[in-house]
Amino acid sequence: MSAISSNGAQTHPICLTLNGQPRTLQVHPWVTLLDLLREQLDLVGTKKGCDHGQCGACTVLRDGKRVNACLTLAIMCDGADLVTIEGLASGDVLHPMQRAFITHDAFQCGYCTPGQICSAVGLAHEGRADNREAIREQMSGNLCRCGAYANIVAAVEEALPLMRDGIEPQRGQEP
Repeated sequence: MSAISSNGAQTHPICLTLNGQPRTLQVHPWVTLLDLLREQLDLVGTKKGCDHGQCGACTVLRDGKRVNACLTLAIMCDGADLVTIEGLASGDVLHPMQRAFITHDAFQCGYCTPGQICSAVGLAHEGRADNREAIREQMSGNLCRCGAYANIVAAVEEALPLMRDGIEPQRGQEP
């Protein structure tokens, strides 16, 4: 049921699963998924870069697919399964993509890293990248101002086979 917020604007309920947890939220129709995550839910791992869908810093997974949270209205996520960088690990066990990024030092300042990792996990689920060139092409929507691209590609290249072989932990389970 719609409600009126303290500023007199109408909000709408949405139900979604966020990092494995069911959530019911009231959102204004103009609020982006990025602003919902960062400002209302305090999940600040997802970064605000360009706010125009050009840099990929805000990439999260919606029903297993990569989306730019800055271009997605929160109200459009009713019924969705959302995964942010905070939801990839299983307890203290890092996701294979997170481990590969650490192993290959695939970050410098780290600002783009959450979006890069979420994008790489989505890429793995899509199953379309099986070589370095395809990885580069499919990750081209995620920019790194530090220029750690060679290390990012190496990390993704290492983690893809692990994810294909089912080594990816499910939330709440040990691998």
